[in-house]
Amino acid sequence: MRLNGKTAIVTGGAQGFGAGIVRKFVAEGARVMVADINGDGARALAEDVGGIACAVDVGRAASVDAMAAAALAAWGHVDILVNNAGVTHLPKPLETVTEDEFDRVLDVNVKSVYLTARALVPQMKARGAGAILNVASTAGLSPRPNLNWYNASKGWMITATKTMAVELAPRGVRVNAICPVAGETPLLKSFMGEDTPEMRAKFLSTIPLGRFSTPEDMGNAACFLCSDEASMITGVAMEVDGGRCI
Repeated sequence: MRLNGKTAIVTGGAQGFGAGIVRKFVAEGARVMVADINGDGARALAEDVGGIACAVDVGRAASVDAMAAAALAAWGHVDILVNNAGVTHLPKPLETVTEDEFDRVLDVNVKSVYLTARALVPQMKARGAGAILNVASTAGLSPRPNLNWYNASKGWMITATKTMAVELAPRGVRVNAICPVAGETPLLKSFMGEDTPEMRAKFLSTIPLGRFSTPEDMGNAACFLCSDEASMITGVAMEVDGGRCI
């Protein structure tokens, strides 16, 4: 029960890595808000694990503010914020990505970190405690071709993690990131462009441990970094990637 009594918001929590983090947090004693643009999916998972749900568009200030207000109304404070919501554009040459695709990637992967911080950091600073976890990617450390603007958004998230950490450390708030490799999530097909045995084999050949990341892998790493066991860890971008970035 490493998160016993803690309260947590997990964005993009209805499926994939987010759902793995939600389930691990609940198993470790946390009270969790499953926040997702898919409100039905968020409600279904929240009912399954005994959490609360919130439909949210993390790229829109009013929606993020409403999410934060709902969590604070339910619990009085938020101990843990996990910025997991993320999207990508399909693999293509960088100059062919449309402006709408670019804007969507930046709204969900970049602007959301600013909006959730604006909404929730003040109450963490006031309490002198809190943990923020940004779900970045190996794409921000070792970019793959044809995912240029997605790669860049995750590199931004890693830098944001470090600058948030150094600014908020004196106020008792820790900020870390995890960098998963491609996993068995709804985004996998988008990363690969096509989900075929040949494309999977090509991706797996770049991962020394020989398998994709799983939601359970992310849940375990997230739980550690957001627990008091990691009280001396802030500003790291932990590679949970089977050796992909070696």
